Amino acid sequence: MIDDIETEQKPRDGQSEKPPEGTLAEGTQIIAEFVRTLPRKPGVYRMIAADGEVLYVGKAKSLRSRVGSYTQPNRLATRLIRMVSATRTMEFSVTGSEAEALLLENNLIKRFRPRFNVLLRDDKSFPYIVIRRDTEWPQLAKHRGARQAGNEYFGPFASATAVNRTLYALQRAFPLRSCSDGMFSTRTRPCLQYQIKRCTAPCVDRIEEPEYSAIVDEVRDFLGGRNREVQQALSKRMDQASAALEFEGAAVLRDRIRALAQIQSHQSISLPSIDEADIFAAHADAGQVCIQVYFLRAGQNLGNRAYFPSHAKELDPPAVLAAFMGQFYEARPAPKLILTSHDIDERELLESALALGAGQKVEIRTPKRGDQKDALDLAVNNAREALARRLAERGTQRQLLEGLARVFKLDAPPERIEIYDNSHIQGTAAIGAMVVAGADGFIKNSYRKFNIKTEGAAGDDFAMMREVLTRRFGRALKENPERDEEHWPDLLLIDGGEGQLEVARQVLTELGLEDIAIVGIAKGPDRDAGRERFFMPGRPPFSLEPRDPVLYFLQRLRDEAHRFAIGTHRTRRANELTRSALDEVPGIGASRKRALLHHFGSARAVGAATLEDIKSVPGISRALAQKIHDHFRGGA
Repeated sequence: MIDDIETEQKPRDGQSEKPPEGTLAEGTQIIAEFVRTLPRKPGVYRMIAADGEVLYVGKAKSLRSRVGSYTQPNRLATRLIRMVSATRTMEFSVTGSEAEALLLENNLIKRFRPRFNVLLRDDKSFPYIVIRRDTEWPQLAKHRGARQAGNEYFGPFASATAVNRTLYALQRAFPLRSCSDGMFSTRTRPCLQYQIKRCTAPCVDRIEEPEYSAIVDEVRDFLGGRNREVQQALSKRMDQASAALEFEGAAVLRDRIRALAQIQSHQSISLPSIDEADIFAAHADAGQVCIQVYFLRAGQNLGNRAYFPSHAKELDPPAVLAAFMGQFYEARPAPKLILTSHDIDERELLESALALGAGQKVEIRTPKRGDQKDALDLAVNNAREALARRLAERGTQRQLLEGLARVFKLDAPPERIEIYDNSHIQGTAAIGAMVVAGADGFIKNSYRKFNIKTEGAAGDDFAMMREVLTRRFGRALKENPERDEEHWPDLLLIDGGEGQLEVARQVLTELGLEDIAIVGIAKGPDRDAGRERFFMPGRPPFSLEPRDPVLYFLQRLRDEAHRFAIGTHRTRRANELTRSALDEVPGIGASRKRALLHHFGSARAVGAATLEDIKSVPGISRALAQKIHDHFRGGA
């Protein structure tokens, strides 16, 4: 149970509606006024600046005691003194327990991303392998997102590379269908997957249902942890086939065994005795912590990923690790066992909170010896190496940014660079693309695509660039007119020459943003990379030395924008090509569209069908059948 405590949001007497950050004494006095009315109950508090920015989200076993500690400046770290000084109001939520407070704290941190909290960055969903059971012939596929009842999911895998590698090997070992329902329902003869022995062609009845179900069971057993039994069964069948002189069948089984062995060969960390666990290993250097996360499921290592959370430099690895884990599991269930490289504070509290979210008991363990300790040591080494690479890349990146400032005569190295490009084919599926780079490299969660909407703009590069920049910065000014947040760029790179540069300059001038530096980058004669020309307002066009590292850096930025624009354009074009006439019928969703296509084979056949034929399709009511019939006949 969570109860919000009403707090006075108006400024105190003598304050303006939006005062600047004040003194430590002012912040302390504001907090002290709240403390007097706070209960001695568990809950969550938010410290808020004058402009409404959430500075910090914290949990408390006793709100009065925890918040009261901020009124004693002599006991606060430097970063907390800055936070208290900036605080102008607070908000509170009382919870039923401290574990509930921890869950709410992590939820609010992910929602508000306060600058004084440890922040988990790059928190993408993890891919799974799914055996789809919602179809007559189960399908083996990759899956992200919400789960559907009835299907079987295996994972999570740490990356798309890990799941793709496993899926590729599984399709060699277990020849189940991997095609979409639409393709499956329209086949009249086996596809190439059947020819290369990666599918048994159930679409054209080349396999009986019991035999196909047996293969499905083998996949489930292998992914569920019975991999040794599956391999032994396949080996036995191979020996039997060989003894019966069925050498072609024996060779097929041999290839399947090799494919399964390939899956298990990518095991840098393996703990067969553990059915389900996650490993968290942290290493700190130069004020930065790297956390390596490994997923162990059914005795197999499903890959690892390195994270570099944002945090104050004075925080030690155990503190960063505890905050990171709470946010990591905020939107996903925790496994039964979590192994950590460091003993974390409030371990029992975190276990209780994770158990609430997972619906099962969760144990957090820091082993001191044995196989689990050896696995953690290896994970820590990987974290150390990943952090070393990160710091080296950051140093190189900083040098390149300083080079940009020198070449383009900027006041300081840019902290955020936005690169823009357009893509279309003769005006169709026109899109604009924005990619972002900073001190840590490309910031992919800030990439944006713009579907061109202005009539007549598609195909006109200048008009497309005008629309993209107007939408991007018009919205930014509306959301943050004070321009005091981090999403404002220091430098714009425009893919194009003088024309595109002039359009960008006009847009920024119209919006009052003349202080943002703009550079146009155009390929040289014959579009020869290495002979690029650069355009800036008030400067004649110029080029850089062919071997200048800054030139290579600029090419990489431009090429990333081009890659993103082309990929986005292709996706949009593919979606438009696959649109069906059924998509234009009101009331036809994905399931009904699938039912109609399965029944008739194509949208054209639906259009030619009689009213009675359409009504015979499962899930299509009389009223909807009439609507479909009228749609294809112009309401006749």
